[in-house]
Amino acid sequence: MLIKTRAIVISALRYQEKSLVVKCFTQSSGLKSYYVRDAFSSKKSTQKTIYFRPLNILEIEASHKDKGTLEYFKEVRMAYPYHTLNTDITKTTVALFVSEMLHHCIKEEEQNESLYAFLETALLWLDGHDGTANFHLILLMELTKFLGFYPNGDDNHPYFEMTEGVFMPYHGITCLTTEDTALLRRLMALKLDNSTKAFHVTERQALLKILLDYYAFHLDGFRRPKSLEVLREVFS
Repeated sequence: MLIKTRAIVISALRYQEKSLVVKCFTQSSGLKSYYVRDAFSSKKSTQKTIYFRPLNILEIEASHKDKGTLEYFKEVRMAYPYHTLNTDITKTTVALFVSEMLHHCIKEEEQNESLYAFLETALLWLDGHDGTANFHLILLMELTKFLGFYPNGDDNHPYFEMTEGVFMPYHGITCLTTEDTALLRRLMALKLDNSTKAFHVTERQALLKILLDYYAFHLDGFRRPKSLEVLREVFS
């Protein structure tokens, strides 16, 4: 079946000498993997490797056989050429970290337009704004809504219990401290447009650890991104 859709690049892995396997989250069909033959060929090609940088937003025409095998692009172009995301070192680092997180988190091989719209909107915001130190924290927090383990914030109990994702009146083995619980509540209240000076460096580091631990509790086989240390250095 020939499909025309927008797609966000999640990862691109070199295959053999000249080819790529590109994983995308598509608006029409969820997660799809594509084989790009001769991506590194010296010959002029419409499927240039520059298209497949982490989190690029593409317009694609592709052949989808939907048999669990690699699919094939017929045509690829940029849907929204970024102005800063691929040139600003801080934003590029954030993009690499987020793409790794999405690679480990998103497993849906079916349409999820609300998740796609959330990701695309967030990426365009990142490209168009400065003061992005808390972007990855807010995105990871909001992403839990789509993954099914957003914290239950209906009450004011002082401890957050990590395995059930609820706030508790007493402290248990898998609960955050009152200080870390308060930090998490502050993060839950933030949106991208009001987050510029929300946290100090040490608070951001603490929140990143909390979020990664939280993801590890709720996602089987979750692996921490290799770009984590680079991200920490950029925002230290």
